[in-house]
Amino acid sequence: MEKNKKIVILGDSAFAEVAYECFTHDSPYEVIGFAVEAAFLQRNKLFELPVVALETLEQSFDPENVYFYAALVYTELNRLRTRLMHVAKSKGFRPASYVSSRSFVWHNVKLGEHAFIFEDNTVQPFVVVGENVVLWSGNHIGHHSRIGDNCFISSHVVVSGFCDVGANTFIGVNASLANNIQVGRDNWIGPGVTLLQNTEENQLFKGLQPEPSKVSPKRFFRVRS
Repeated sequence: MEKNKKIVILGDSAFAEVAYECFTHDSPYEVIGFAVEAAFLQRNKLFELPVVALETLEQSFDPENVYFYAALVYTELNRLRTRLMHVAKSKGFRPASYVSSRSFVWHNVKLGEHAFIFEDNTVQPFVVVGENVVLWSGNHIGHHSRIGDNCFISSHVVVSGFCDVGANTFIGVNASLANNIQVGRDNWIGPGVTLLQNTEENQLFKGLQPEPSKVSPKRFFRVRS
């Protein structure tokens, strides 16, 4: 793929490393550096590219010619990613999005700015995805559903049709939403949780760890050693 745009990645953690791989090998963007807040600046290079302080980002990169992506996860219910996105925008940098070439996004999906959609996502017709949303790999976003701003949906989540997921919400792996569910803002939906009815704002739903069987695996499978 021809590289005709330049991008700096905000962050230097695991997500930043993954974002570097995605932008480098599956996008028209050339990664030219990384930026973190000065208080967390602990190295000056990553993948042989410069790591600079976010506070002085415009002194290292030209806002008119360089895009950015804030590669941060769901810290503080997505507030950290949101805040750093706005910091970079206030300096004149334009937000970039990544949509994997191995995802399926229907042609009439409305996708907000600063999105990151990993491989194997299926985003069906008439879906609306807000700004600053992360869809990690392997999710199903059903037709006519809406994902609010600043959400993080992890892997193998099923959002059925006509759902409305409120802003800043996190949805854990293997969670499921039935049809026509309204999820309030600032919800935390844990791994494996199934929602069958609407939720209110600022609610947390935990996935339950099953109790271990009284029979051990070695005994069950008659392992002698």
